[in-house]
Formats: sequence, C-alpha cells, structure tokens
Amino acid sequence: MSEFQEGYVPSNGINVHYYRSTPPGGGPAVVMLHGITDNGLCWVRVARELKNEYDVVMLDARGHGLSDAPETGYTPEDRAADVAGAIDALQLDRPVLFGHSMGAETANLTAAMYPEKIRAIILEDPPFNLTPPASPEDQRAAFEAWRANIMKQKQATREQLLAAIRAENPGWHEDELGPWVESKLQMSPNLLGVVGNMRPNWREYSGNIRCPVLLITADPERGAIIRPDAAQAAASTWKNIRVVRIDGAGHCIHRDQFEPTMQAVCEFLREVTPA
Repeated sequence: MSEFQEGYVPSNGINVHYYRSTPPGGGPAVVMLHGITDNGLCWVRVARELKNEYDVVMLDARGHGLSDAPETGYTPEDRAADVAGAIDALQLDRPVLFGHSMGAETANLTAAMYPEKIRAIILEDPPFNLTPPASPEDQRAAFEAWRANIMKQKQATREQLLAAIRAENPGWHEDELGPWVESKLQMSPNLLGVVGNMRPNWREYSGNIRCPVLLITADPERGAIIRPDAAQAAASTWKNIRVVRIDGAGHCIHRDQFEPTMQAVCEFLREVTPA
C-alpha cells in the first residue's frame, strides 16, 4: 500500500512488521494495535483519518500479518514487550497507543509495564470483565469452537471470506474488508495455542497506569465485550479516564460506527498531544 511506508524492526527477540505514515513536518505518534487474527492494515480507514496530523504506526502483532510467528511467546506480557521494543526501535517519543480488543489489552499492559514510554492510551472494547470465568470445561469448549472457526476461515479462499464478511457485516465500509480478509489468511496457527489460558487480571496491573485513558464501549447485546459494570470499575480505577459509549455498535466499534468513534478519538488526541 503505497500511501504507507512499511518495514521491520527487531523487538523482544522477533522481527515486528509495521506500516507508517508520517505527516509533513512530523506529528505526535499514534501506535495502532489490532485485535486477534487481524493485522496492522485493519486500521487503514482510521489511519487515513489521522495521518495528516499524526505519525501513525500500525504494528502487526507477533503471529499476525507479516511479523514473525514463533512457536511460543504469545502472552499479553510478550505482546507488551514487543510494543515497547518497537517504540524504541522506531524512536517514537511517548506515543499514544490505540488498541482494539486484544490490542486494547496490549495497550493497557504496555502502559502499566512501561509507563515512561506512553503518553496516553485509547482502549476500544478491551477484554475486561468482572464476572467469574466459566468453568474450565465450558472455557475449553468455547475455545475449541472458536479455534475451529478461525482455522476454517484460514482454509477458505479470499472470495469466500469476502462474501462471508459482507453478509455478516453489511454496514462495514469497503476499506475494511480487504485487510480483514488478508489478515485471516496471514495469521499463524501458533498464536492459537495460548488463547484461553490464564490472562493477567486487568484490575491488578491497571493501578500502575498514570497516563490519560479513553475507554470506548458499545452495546453488549450486539457483541461488545466490556459491560457497564466493568466500565464503571475502570472509571473508578483511573483518575484520568474518559468513558465513551458508542450506541449501535458491537465489538468492532470503529467498524460499526466510524464517525462517532473517530469524533471521540480525535477530541481525546487533541487534548493529550502537544499542539
């Protein structure tokens, strides 16, 4: 994609692939962290909206896109270390992290583990909850069903995937579809081995976060993960947080309701980045 630079940087023992669009004269850096089975270009519509004012960097997480896919090393802590190393390698000055789903979890943990590197974080429907997890048997069954669906997607053709995503999400913009399809074909099965294992409790490590936070929530009845009780708990955990609910959206908030999502994001970015 010629409108974006791309390359690799060494980070945390692997090569991390990135796309980058630096505006003329430079600008505050915003690092985009995608959800599981997506890739960096799944942010392309958001990046186009931001690139004239910000230095937008879209990372491929390990096991995704064109980044390395080692056999092991897919914990949230590994992903946070990958992001911190990429920030150093690209010489970014305290970027804002914008993450969706798994990427939001990564952004949150990176800000907790490496607070000196991060200016602010934007969390789009992170996997935060307050309810007790399902029984190990139920968790295992749910994971195996999810894993089977992901592997089925990976074995499909581009045409089949495109037809499926158009049917499932008729409101998504055309710019979202190609990257989504490509990401499903690129992702490595190696990353599936640790999904469903123990994850760090977000409330335990979130106390280390001091930077401003934008938490973007949506409708649980449409598939959004974070529920109102968890959003309220997050609001009481951080002093410098703004919670925005986007109605009419499910888990993929910026894809379902692009304009209101970007309005909230741009307002927050203007407040936390230097003029």
